Amino acid sequence: MKPLPLRLLPGDDLRAALQRVLQAQGCQAAFVLSGIGSLSQTRLRLAGADDFLAIDGEVEILTLAGSLSPDGVHLHMSVADATGRVVGGHVTAGCKVRTTAEVLLALLPSWQFAREFDAATGYAELRIGPRD
Repeated sequence: MKPLPLRLLPGDDLRAALQRVLQAQGCQAAFVLSGIGSLSQTRLRLAGADDFLAIDGEVEILTLAGSLSPDGVHLHMSVADATGRVVGGHVTAGCKVRTTAEVLLALLPSWQFAREFDAATGYAELRIGPRD
């Protein structure tokens, strides 16, 4: 495992930026171990929902975790607004960094992750294997 600390910049799309980092590292498997920071725009898909919850305005990232593969990212996050209200869910495209996002990745150079449709769940789920 190779740790990779990152700082994402204002305006970065959280999902897209992490996907680019994985590609730039030439890695096929990684986990997000931790993430904090702030967002100016948040898009979360809540449990069982078909559409996403849009939060436009400043929030703090309390937790961020997930897996990264060449097929895509799977991230979950909890955020808090200025009143302290906390909401969490599946990170979708459109989460824009406000001031910073400090993320710790664990690159797994001996492994490869892929996303494959799983008939049992109805979703593209993580497939784990040794790297060729």
